[in-house]
Amino acid sequence: MAWIFSLSAECDSDESKADKFAQHFQGRSLLLSNGRQCQCRTDIFQDIEENWWCRISPNNLSEVGIDGPESAYSMTELGILLYQSLGFAPTLKIALTILLKMFFLKESRSFFRQGWTIAVLLIALLVSLPILSVASSLLTNSSQVWQHLIETVLWDYLVNSFWLMCGVGSGVLIIGVGTAWLTTMCQFPGCQQFQWLLLLPLAAPAYLLAYTYTNMMDYFGPVQTFLRSVFGWNSVEDYWFPNIRSLWGGILMLILVLYPYVYLLARVGFLEQSVCTVEASRSLGCNPWRSFFTVALPLARPAIMAGLALALMETLNDFGTVQYFGINAFTTGIYNTWFGMGDRIAAGQLSTVLMVFILVLVFLEQSSRRQARYYEMTNRFQSPTKYELGFVRSFLAILFCFLPVFLGFIAPAFYLAYLAFNHAQETFNNDFLSLSLNSFFLASLSAIIAVVLALILAYGERLNQNKTIKGSVRIAAAGYAIPGIVIAVGVLIPIGKLDNFLNQGLNINLILSGTIFCLIFAYIVRFLAVAFSTLESSLSKIKPSLDDASRSLGYGTGATLIKVHIPLLSGGLLTAAMLVFVDVMKELPATLVLRPFNFDTLAVRVYQYASDERLVEAAAPALAIVLVGLIPVIFLSWQISRRAID
Repeated sequence: MAWIFSLSAECDSDESKADKFAQHFQGRSLLLSNGRQCQCRTDIFQDIEENWWCRISPNNLSEVGIDGPESAYSMTELGILLYQSLGFAPTLKIALTILLKMFFLKESRSFFRQGWTIAVLLIALLVSLPILSVASSLLTNSSQVWQHLIETVLWDYLVNSFWLMCGVGSGVLIIGVGTAWLTTMCQFPGCQQFQWLLLLPLAAPAYLLAYTYTNMMDYFGPVQTFLRSVFGWNSVEDYWFPNIRSLWGGILMLILVLYPYVYLLARVGFLEQSVCTVEASRSLGCNPWRSFFTVALPLARPAIMAGLALALMETLNDFGTVQYFGINAFTTGIYNTWFGMGDRIAAGQLSTVLMVFILVLVFLEQSSRRQARYYEMTNRFQSPTKYELGFVRSFLAILFCFLPVFLGFIAPAFYLAYLAFNHAQETFNNDFLSLSLNSFFLASLSAIIAVVLALILAYGERLNQNKTIKGSVRIAAAGYAIPGIVIAVGVLIPIGKLDNFLNQGLNINLILSGTIFCLIFAYIVRFLAVAFSTLESSLSKIKPSLDDASRSLGYGTGATLIKVHIPLLSGGLLTAAMLVFVDVMKELPATLVLRPFNFDTLAVRVYQYASDERLVEAAAPALAIVLVGLIPVIFLSWQISRRAID
């Protein structure tokens, strides 16, 4: 890789001009800011048009090439010094020739930047199409089905969704904030282990817990069977047992799997608080409780509100739990309206009402952060002094941290494993292998496409920091806030119209509806934000000077992305692909609505088995989903542990 950096100048057809130009640079020393000296070597040559050229090649540095950030900076500085020397060159025409080449190079880079801008705008338009399709249903005339929904069940949808949000919101706040405070600011046995154990319920979707606990707490399940054997009860008339398939049961299932959102962000908020602030409250006589409520909690409020908003959006997005428990919510109403009543317009209008709920949540979360701002000026990353808990308080802290982990992950995971391996011949069969391959194929393909599109969005935003690009990127990343059932409706409406147009104009049968293309498109709309946020964070850590160094060597925007950024983004790319892969594996409503005929996944088959009360057959697919969901949890726990050590 010799002479990676050199400057060539055209000197017309006169050889003496080339010699004179070469003598000007021959032996010239260029001193870099790091003390390194580079001596110029020159040679002249003639092209096929019989024009003479002079080539200047600085030694020492240019022969090595770019092998790290330091050499990249030095190479950039070397190019600047070399171009500055053109001002003292003996022939003005030579300098003008080089400056003109630099101008055309700049114009070509501007053209490629416009290409990235167009790509970002197209992706944003494509991703926003389902959302716009759902919103456009408000402009259509209301059908009789919609009037029927307003008169009968719409109020139930509103009330049940309200109580779900209130119950889940209260539960995740109490558990998430409480466990975050205990593991961050208190010292008790097992505190270090609970810091990552409390993340485990993230691995299991709420609908899996609903199916598992229904079987466990059924009349012939292990819980009631154990109670009858202990207390000598003979029939259901001898005792009262709560019915988990109810509104409060749905709230409990969602709390157990969604509290880690609040726990994780609240813990980050507590860790990033200044030690001086907490110590000042202690010096003023505040006990732990008063210090928590008057100092720590207000400072962590933005992070807590962000976690709460995520939990509430996931609550409104849930389909499997509320459908299995017979709760009339928006997601079940949309599904029943489309497939039970066959009215896509009414389903779209219901989806629009649900989107309004989501937008209100996003607005409230953002407005709460705008109205309250807290800044830390000193000792930001110093480990706080923890409260030493006594025996009784340590026991209560352990119990408070252990119960969510046990109920949200340990109990259902072990019960599923017991059912799966105790009935291995019924569960681990060829059907299970086929379902696993289907899920793996969809998740892998979706992850690859999502990462590629997210990389284009993130890099396009890096190249063009204008409002149009930023707005387009935010629109493209808004799909994660929209429930999967709404996105499914939004995908079916425009693709159905396109298929009808092709059928009428070209006499072609349906070619897009009910295909894997529809399903992958819905996954991209739903989970593109997951990949984008990961890559945007990783790309922001790369210094812009590396881009300048690459372009000074003649690389365009595409070559800079391939040769410089992608190698540095390898960790972020893998993380983004992993997160999208796991989310697609667990996605139920969009898959249930859009999957091709006779093409099932692990999530769909679990739903079908559970609907038929066949949890034994559903155990193996459910356990596989839980094990796949553990991958990001383990990775996240490892990241937290590594930061704690650092």
